[in-house]
Amino acid sequence: MKTYEYPPRSLWPEIIRRPRTDTSKLEATVKSILADVKDNGDQAVRKYEERFDHVRLDSLMVEQKEIDESVNLIPKELYDALVLAHGNICKFHAAQRMGTQKVETQPGVTCWQVSVPIEKVGLYVPGGTAPLFSTVLMLAAPAKIAGCDEIVLCTPPSCDGKINPAILAAAKIAGVSKIFNAGGVQAIGAMAYGTESIPKVYKIFGPGNSFVMAAKQIVSVHDVAIDMPAGPSEVCVIADETSNPAFVAADLLSQAEHGTDSQVVLITTSEKTLADVRHEIDSQLAMIPRRETAEQSLANSKLIVVKDKNDAMELSNMYAPEHLIISTSDYDRLAQKVVNAGSVFLGKYSCESAGDYASGTNHTLPTHGYATAFNGVNLDSFNRKITFQHITKEGIRNIGHAVETMAEHEKLIAHKYAMTLRLKD
Repeated sequence: MKTYEYPPRSLWPEIIRRPRTDTSKLEATVKSILADVKDNGDQAVRKYEERFDHVRLDSLMVEQKEIDESVNLIPKELYDALVLAHGNICKFHAAQRMGTQKVETQPGVTCWQVSVPIEKVGLYVPGGTAPLFSTVLMLAAPAKIAGCDEIVLCTPPSCDGKINPAILAAAKIAGVSKIFNAGGVQAIGAMAYGTESIPKVYKIFGPGNSFVMAAKQIVSVHDVAIDMPAGPSEVCVIADETSNPAFVAADLLSQAEHGTDSQVVLITTSEKTLADVRHEIDSQLAMIPRRETAEQSLANSKLIVVKDKNDAMELSNMYAPEHLIISTSDYDRLAQKVVNAGSVFLGKYSCESAGDYASGTNHTLPTHGYATAFNGVNLDSFNRKITFQHITKEGIRNIGHAVETMAEHEKLIAHKYAMTLRLKD
């Protein structure tokens, strides 16, 4: 990990820069696969499943029997944990429902907004080195609460043609039954274009590797909406002299083990805390099964000492982390200074792992600095807002002349005439 002690502000943009890779060859591969899926449907999906996931599939759709059996194939304690997490996620997202409020902007002019669920949504759940069954709950729960008519879930099978039973059990708990054996770029293409087996959807959600992220962004240009642009996962921890170094190190490592391109950042006002955290990282790293992955991630990561907490917050907001942990004694005060972050964890006991699994907030969040403009997945992500208005004769009298004047000055005379006819009526 690179260490910076009291870096001048002129260096801040360089310090917080994410590692970049050349994606030109990757994008060419992704576009080729997408075009094949668009033209050849199920046949192309099965071909790429055999090539990349090393499995020959007769059918892409998972049978209900396999879904039902999944709950008996996982430990009871995991099933109970999934049920608890699902309940908390539902409780948090259900509270985000907003009622309809009619507003009379002028006498006789009434406007309002109605939240309408997206009819068809696609959920992508990675199933490679770490099958993310928690992502099933994070995406399916708000989709069901929103009232989406059709929920399609794609996830890669293992070489025996079976999907990880924990993923299927999570889907059953969340009430999702349209599940398909499809991973990677081919899954994104199938949901974007539709195949003989996999329905076309209107919006695709979910994380994935660099190929999946590239595929999502490519199909979003013309074919389907996506939840957000995304890059590798990341966390920023703000610590002071009161922080628990073991906790901070564990939080950094829990993010570093996600992938070799993940990034972790520590910003602290205490040189001693930085040294203690570094020691704890070395100690805890030896106990992690995914040690090699974490070590590669740590090579892209930063330990930074700043002069005070105002600088710490300013640097964090400039970085705009996916996850922000404020592990200081005055976390309440610093929380009020957060401007750019995907999800914020306050106090020494609020570890990122809680939000990743069971506290109730969503873990599908903007990365790579996109937190400056995007929020994480929430109930609104699965809805569209449609505006309505009703105007009476009185309303036309109140706003008609203004509409005529504005239309005329924009040289849109047909617009003006549509109002003039009504004023004369």
